[in-house]
Amino acid sequence: MATQTKTTEKSWQELTPDEKLQKRIDAWLATPVNFVSAQAEADYKASINRFLDAVTLRKVPDRVPVMPNLGGFVQQYYGCTEKDLFYNPDKTSEVSRKATLEFQIDTQINVGGQSGRLMEILDAKQYNWPGHGVPEDGEYQFIESDYMKADEYDALIRDPSDYWLRFYLPRVFGAMEPLKNLNPFVHMIEMTGAVPSNMSRFALPEVKEALQKLVEAGEEAVRWQQKTGQAGRKLAELGFPSVGGGNCRAPFDALGDSMRGTRGIAFDMFRQPEKLVETMERMVPLLISMGLASVRMGGPPIVGFALHKGSDPYMSDKQFRTLYWPTLRKIMLAFINEGLIVRGGNQGFHNKRLEYYRDMPKGRVCWAVGYGTDIARMKEVLGDVACITGNVPATILHSGTAEETADFCRHLIDVAGKGGGYIFSNSGIDRNAKVENVKAMIKTAKEYGVYS
Repeated sequence: MATQTKTTEKSWQELTPDEKLQKRIDAWLATPVNFVSAQAEADYKASINRFLDAVTLRKVPDRVPVMPNLGGFVQQYYGCTEKDLFYNPDKTSEVSRKATLEFQIDTQINVGGQSGRLMEILDAKQYNWPGHGVPEDGEYQFIESDYMKADEYDALIRDPSDYWLRFYLPRVFGAMEPLKNLNPFVHMIEMTGAVPSNMSRFALPEVKEALQKLVEAGEEAVRWQQKTGQAGRKLAELGFPSVGGGNCRAPFDALGDSMRGTRGIAFDMFRQPEKLVETMERMVPLLISMGLASVRMGGPPIVGFALHKGSDPYMSDKQFRTLYWPTLRKIMLAFINEGLIVRGGNQGFHNKRLEYYRDMPKGRVCWAVGYGTDIARMKEVLGDVACITGNVPATILHSGTAEETADFCRHLIDVAGKGGGYIFSNSGIDRNAKVENVKAMIKTAKEYGVYS
């Protein structure tokens, strides 16, 4: 009698990057959604497939995906204040719902915002926000400083978790300052005299208070996520997907933005470049883990980067080649190997970086650029290997006419949308953009961006 051998499914580790991506896409499309109608389901899946066709270069989509950033504009348009963004999740959710339904782009419209109450509980030192350091109608601000000191690279390299717990976090969150009194956890290997002496630090009144603050912060984070998550689910039921995905940082930006500050890392580039490189290499697996943890199976298979200090004016080509790109490239490739699409949000001018960006697998990266980057040259250099998105300037939306806006959008689609691989978007937008210009931008993109 012949014996039939059961074929076992390959483990995740055995899958190729393409197979992993397909599994993630299948899970995304199969995520249960209680659609309000068959048309809503069709629209939802059409938007996702349109996005994937453009990003992966698998084929030319039916039309250019229209995914502009409208956050600042719709806040004003629907009467949402800057303070609402930090203290009123019901209001911000309602604005997202109204804007998504009125403007009908290919994704949910997110107005942004995060819990100001959470930031108050933690006593966040890196930001001022409406009603806390800036007027209630003012925008939030990042407070740059050397939260990591120039002589602390070795401490971070030696034990990153310990450094974050006892050095960095106590400086950026006032509520966590008492944690600097703890001893390294590695001291507690077994139940000897070292364990009681180290555990006794947790009985310090200030440490107990800090731990209670963390519990409060966790409860507030859950409350905020539940509010905003429910709003996103309702929009999905109406046929509008989210393509947000996860997020990560370039090692140079993580150090230069949040830890050493611009001034500090500029000095380090010249005074201790070897130590800077060693630290960034040490951060590569940590940031890979962070990015992977931010993406869930069944959600958009995307990890986004906000890329700041790799722009043309900030550093020379040699500095970009030696200090910025190598570790960023390793992290991006790690995500691609895990079946993810990478979105590089290039802030500033990136005209001198385009040849580097070619060095990525085809159809796995989407580069977002502002008006300072020559998108025609970008299409020429990267069009056969990567998707690009951008770059209607904020100036035309704020001070141009509807006719000028429509003309610009048509030209942009002619240049960047040729042959697919393009997602229509804008460089930025503020609260006082002209309504007629925003409507002209969306209308033109949806009507003119059709591929025949």
